[in-house]
Amino acid sequence: MAGPIHYEVYVRRTAPAAWTLLIATEDRKAALETAEEQFQAKQAVAVRVTKETLDPETMEFNSLTILNLGLPEEKSKKKPEAAARPACGSPKELYAPHARALIGRVLEDWLKRHGVTAFELLHRPDLAERLDASGVELQHAVQKVAVPESQASGQDLHGMVRHYQRLADATISQLMKAGRSGQFPSLDDLSIADVAHRLSGSADRAFIMGGVAAQALADRQGARARLHRLMDLMDGAPTEGPPRALVVSVVEQIATEMLAIRSNLADILGPSLDLGASLAALVRMVAPKEVERLIAVDPRMGLLTPTVDGPAARLGSRIAAGDFPRLSAALARFITRELSSSRRLRPSDPAGEIDILRTLAMALTSASGRLLTLEEVQNAFVDRSRSLVTPDFVASYVQSCATVLAEAEHLTRLCENVTGAANKRAAARWLSGCVKSVRLEAELRQSTPGGSNASQKLLTLARLQRSVRAVQLGEIDEREIAASIGTLGGTLEADAGLISQIARASAAVTQKLGVLLRMAAGETAPLGPAADRARAEALRMLRASEVKDALSVEPEASAALNALMPAAGIRL
Repeated sequence: MAGPIHYEVYVRRTAPAAWTLLIATEDRKAALETAEEQFQAKQAVAVRVTKETLDPETMEFNSLTILNLGLPEEKSKKKPEAAARPACGSPKELYAPHARALIGRVLEDWLKRHGVTAFELLHRPDLAERLDASGVELQHAVQKVAVPESQASGQDLHGMVRHYQRLADATISQLMKAGRSGQFPSLDDLSIADVAHRLSGSADRAFIMGGVAAQALADRQGARARLHRLMDLMDGAPTEGPPRALVVSVVEQIATEMLAIRSNLADILGPSLDLGASLAALVRMVAPKEVERLIAVDPRMGLLTPTVDGPAARLGSRIAAGDFPRLSAALARFITRELSSSRRLRPSDPAGEIDILRTLAMALTSASGRLLTLEEVQNAFVDRSRSLVTPDFVASYVQSCATVLAEAEHLTRLCENVTGAANKRAAARWLSGCVKSVRLEAELRQSTPGGSNASQKLLTLARLQRSVRAVQLGEIDEREIAASIGTLGGTLEADAGLISQIARASAAVTQKLGVLLRMAAGETAPLGPAADRARAEALRMLRASEVKDALSVEPEASAALNALMPAAGIRL
């Protein structure tokens, strides 16, 4: 069955113009007359009337053209697609950051063997000559670039290979020519500040300064010694203006590429550090002020955060002074990538892994906004938390627990230190399985000579229950786990008849009431059946006339009990 019908009149004022709606009406005759009047009065070069019928099922209009007068629509000409060209067309383009990053990937093994970065390769004639002489290394690198680019763009593979081979040859020739002509001054005769001032205003100042800095590192072996040399260049840099910016820019680029290599980080920060300690040291290097403030508040952080010394400390002071913003951002991204990866922070110490993760969370959160956004920090720790709730990690984490109760306490700490709703739920499932297990009930109900008595076990369960409520689990998980602990506490109390023993004890009434009220408040027994029975017994005692008389003659004890009553849920 057809739905409501109406008519729409469209006009085009000029030939290339688009159709615009003039009127919409339910009168067919009025729509046709309006269109013809517009066309005859030359107010439009084309008119169109459409019949619009509503489909009741889909609630969409079905359109049918019933009148079309005037010039036809002009078909828009497709712009000719630009011919695909290689990503890099000249030697100058190879010096861009993204091109250097690609060179670093395709020549990773060669660069690692020679202990240099892609920046140095592009600014040292001796390295370029050595690469050119290797032949096979350069050819393989060209193929690694040309093959995927050819597949992505559809360009001829052989032509792409020839293009990049010519580009590599031209770049090497240009660099060697610059070296032979003496474009790169030696720092043996001049200071870095003198070179920077002489290059001020030169068109090739960035290229020449890069060559000077790269040549200054030529005789240094190892990342630690090379970073020391870079910091020496910074110490000798001009104090202000474009000359200083020139030196800072070159040093920052070399340091960024140097610190992007894990083996270099290990050399600079210390080869004995595991991944967690390395990341903590890196955070201390890029955010020294924030970390020092945290250590002043919590000295335990100082035990978990390695001391940064030598060139790393010098670099940290430069970062704190605001000299290397891009390097700081790159290191911060490296930290978040490592946190998001599946690599263990402390492979042989699960408990220590949680400690170092907590330390990193505090440090990065305090530095958020300057290095990373708070959302980036949170996402990184959500990804890391995902690895903390895997069966392998949980099994290794509780392996050292001597009792099932200790296992439950460890799992509660795990729940506290994971982030993300899904990870919280996964951790809660591990804790719930432990708390509800027959093993825990059997362990607590079993009495051993010299072991804990019923009161001590109830006190431990009360602490565990409070910890569960404090770790911010989901409402359902928290309620179920707390209820299971309370039920277990009720079973222990019933087995021992603890409340009956307290009621029959020969102690003073105020002492017995104090014990019962603390149990009812969840201080010395978990909230649940045991606390409910303690509350009921306390109410029974409070209604007794002899108890009222005893409380009336001990106002101080009565005041202390009155303070406990609201927490115990008792109102008189």
